[in-house]
Amino acid sequence: MSRIGKKPVTVPAGVTANVNGQTVSVKGPKGELKTTLNDQVTVAMGAEGIKVDPINQTKLARSSWGMSRTLVRNMMQGVTTGYSKNLEITGVGYRAAVNGKVLQLNLGYSHDVNYEVPAGIEVKTPKPTEITVSGIDKQKVGQVAAEIREWRGPEPYKGKGIKYAGEYIHRKEGKKK
Repeated sequence: MSRIGKKPVTVPAGVTANVNGQTVSVKGPKGELKTTLNDQVTVAMGAEGIKVDPINQTKLARSSWGMSRTLVRNMMQGVTTGYSKNLEITGVGYRAAVNGKVLQLNLGYSHDVNYEVPAGIEVKTPKPTEITVSGIDKQKVGQVAAEIREWRGPEPYKGKGIKYAGEYIHRKEGKKK
């Protein structure tokens, strides 16, 4: 039995949720999200909130159960509070700036990296060495942060590169004389 899947997803005040077959749509103060869940689960709107149940007791249905409930919960949280990821840039001369919907990164290459920010995602640079990625879709926010980090991941000798805030970089010892 999925301990996560058993709990219904409560609908917070100010949020409207609709269930139409396998499609769940949620509208709140920050925006609107819509997703279609796996065919291995059933979705129903009840008095306590949105309830997700497996269609049968097969391994596939039971493994999809908790994940489907978590997707619905993430949508609820996204339209009420939203999600954000913070990135830190370490390295001499490494910096970032936002110009409209383009993030310009100077990461030690012979050219600047221009990253086009997708729709529904907001990127801010409070300092030239900090990047904040925010939005209502948890998957999109994480994907954009991962794509930005991919341009220059942190290296283990000096720690230079782009890392998540609070991420621990395992440092290696350099050459010995």
